[in-house]
Amino acid sequence: MISFTPLRVLKNIEFRHLLTGRFFLIIAFRMLATLLGWWVYQLTKDPFSIGLIGLSEVIPAVSCALYAGHIIDMNEKKKLLLICNYAYVVLISLLLIPAFLNHRLHFTGHEITYFIYGVIFFTGICRSFLGPLVPSMIPRIVKQVNLPYAVTLNQAIFLIASVSGHALGGFLIALITIKWTLVVIVSSLIIASLFFWTVNKQQSENKNKDVKVFESMKEGLAYIYKTKEILGAQMLDMFAVLFGGAVALIPVFASDILKVGSEGFGLLNAASDIGSMIIIITLSIVPLRKNQGKILLFVASGFGLCIIGFGLSKLYWLSFAFLVLSGMLDGVSVVIRGTIVQLKTPEEIRGRVLSVNSIFIMSSNELGQFESGLTAKLMGVVRSVVFGGTMTVLTALFIGTTSKKLRNMEY
Repeated sequence: MISFTPLRVLKNIEFRHLLTGRFFLIIAFRMLATLLGWWVYQLTKDPFSIGLIGLSEVIPAVSCALYAGHIIDMNEKKKLLLICNYAYVVLISLLLIPAFLNHRLHFTGHEITYFIYGVIFFTGICRSFLGPLVPSMIPRIVKQVNLPYAVTLNQAIFLIASVSGHALGGFLIALITIKWTLVVIVSSLIIASLFFWTVNKQQSENKNKDVKVFESMKEGLAYIYKTKEILGAQMLDMFAVLFGGAVALIPVFASDILKVGSEGFGLLNAASDIGSMIIIITLSIVPLRKNQGKILLFVASGFGLCIIGFGLSKLYWLSFAFLVLSGMLDGVSVVIRGTIVQLKTPEEIRGRVLSVNSIFIMSSNELGQFESGLTAKLMGVVRSVVFGGTMTVLTALFIGTTSKKLRNMEY
């Protein structure tokens, strides 16, 4: 039976404003990621330099994530959200210096690249807070019975913004150049903050405000370890995406292998998100009813096979199709994993659990970007992508055979 409950959830004005703010936040992040990958590769012509973007962000983000979870659980969330949002505005604005003033300051390509790495290092600290903040606020805004639908809609908005940001970033680089694209990104971050101002304050529900930081972080880790469905799903995500991070090398494929320029790069960069958006909108209307654990393992294996196909393809339309299909499979995974974490986590520990979840996500995405850049330098671009896809398939098979709880999980 088709359910339209997800659409009714959007009648909640506060939830709608939170998602709208997140839309502009994510579209800015995706435009920035697209721009930085293209910018750094044009400056250095070295695929390893793209990998270092991810490493520059993931080191501070992962290092601060557990502490961020403690702060989120112990403090008012709206204030933290706005602080992190405006910190991003300031940091990304710093990139306007080399973009607009390089003709006067005469930076070398490598000097600009190192400056970018420095800025991204500090955005990684902000991301350690922003990653779990919005998801941790959703259960306080919508009713428990509507939470699975709210999670799905949250992911749908995320992916629509990702598609728009990736594609728009590539097109804007071609149309108005890098420096003015950065202006658009900063403007999008400011617009996001305006919607976040309309959200109600969310005070901490933790009664013990004097709990030590270390004990607080330990409590979050212990909960995940004993909840095997969460642990198994997060491990699958981390290792599958870590090895399947071919998206990081799309600037190289677009520029040197498929030879489609910045316009083709933007669309290719958005391909996987297009697939994810299609499937998540579908799941918003026709949700998964059973066998979610088996489905999760199946789509992870299929994702790896798509990455192998992308690496071997020399045709633009075929490469695009493989990335769209990989996004569809990953979209199913995102919905299942997000629903598991939200439904199985108590409110008073949600920030810490979601912060640990963000470690897995950031480890897989940003370390995956670094792994792709490193293996591309050692093996060559095509071999590195095929290797990553193969390891993704093997990871899914290993976790599927060793984690019975995940394999038999249903919600």
